[in-house]
Amino acid sequence: MWFKLLKLAGREVLPVVQGGMGVGVSAHRLAGAVAAENAVGTIASVDLRHHHPDLLEATRRCRDRAAIDSANLTALDREIRAARQLAGGQGLVAVNVMKAVREHPALVQQACESGADAIVMGAGLPLDLPEMTAAYPKVALIPILSDARGVALVLKKWLRKGRRADAVVIEHPAHAGGHLGAAKLADLRDGRFDFARVLAECQALFAELGLGQDAPKLVVAGGVDSHDKVRHWLSNGADAVQLGTAFAVSSEGDAHPRFKQTLAEADPAELVEFVSVAGLPARAVNTPWLRQYLKREAQLQASAKADPRRCTQQMDCLSQCGLRDGLARIGQFCIDLKLAAAVRGEVEKGLFFRGAGRLPFGRAIRPVRELIDYLLYGRCPATLAQPG
Repeated sequence: MWFKLLKLAGREVLPVVQGGMGVGVSAHRLAGAVAAENAVGTIASVDLRHHHPDLLEATRRCRDRAAIDSANLTALDREIRAARQLAGGQGLVAVNVMKAVREHPALVQQACESGADAIVMGAGLPLDLPEMTAAYPKVALIPILSDARGVALVLKKWLRKGRRADAVVIEHPAHAGGHLGAAKLADLRDGRFDFARVLAECQALFAELGLGQDAPKLVVAGGVDSHDKVRHWLSNGADAVQLGTAFAVSSEGDAHPRFKQTLAEADPAELVEFVSVAGLPARAVNTPWLRQYLKREAQLQASAKADPRRCTQQMDCLSQCGLRDGLARIGQFCIDLKLAAAVRGEVEKGLFFRGAGRLPFGRAIRPVRELIDYLLYGRCPATLAQPG
């Protein structure tokens, strides 16, 4: 092998991480399939009841937030156990928990109880993740950050609590999909996010902190869409690479086939960057709903007002929500409603997050095994043209 295996959570696995994608885009089928190839599969924890008809039916017209939360914890438990069964003892099953989600402590607790190998947390600084996982010291802790300053802040805080990060996902806001790790849209392409710079600054930070062999593994995420790029970054300071969209459109992806085709057919040059309901920049496919929303955004923001009744799902999923809390400067729509429509393949209604890069196999929907084989070895399925 030309690459080193990734040592994480007491295992040695392939240096390929499948990013967490909600609502329900990366659930047990995808995460389990990736882990079965001895890589890192990731379940996105938010609102997984959409994959469980009994839980969805029980909460369809529910106004009881506690009942909805309970249903989602049950769904997360089912998804983790199903993913582990599919993995057959191979790889790792991680769970992505967004810091911006109101119920993130309960989701972290459930993930640990249900047997997750790692907790991955972004969409905010996960400064209190060590406390939430104190009873589960074998669970790997992996923050998602975008620059060395954020890495230093989290690592130093954790070290004062006697806990080190097992790995850090370095996500480039100019290339990743979904919610992005920059304070505002104008910052997405700031030089401080360049992988070469962040990797070098992180290595200097690790030396300063005297971490030595205990230094976190570094995983680059965003725009790593070819074998050549994988080889480059694994040879220049990264311990692993993370991909989201390329896995989302795989045969085993948990979303509806129309979801996959929408992402696969989208022109990367026409993706939309906008501010989402949690105040974070985001990147998505230019779908009919998003076009109409952006036309009305200024009007909606002008009439923003704090009103719990605006929470259409009655679940208060986010700690901060532009629509519910009347925050006029940020998104004015129900993100859970739109992401759930997307995972069902409802192109006219849904919000389809996507990374900015091309897909390794173009519009083709191929198995996870072939994707990992291409990323690590450059081998393309015989029925497809070699990616160029």
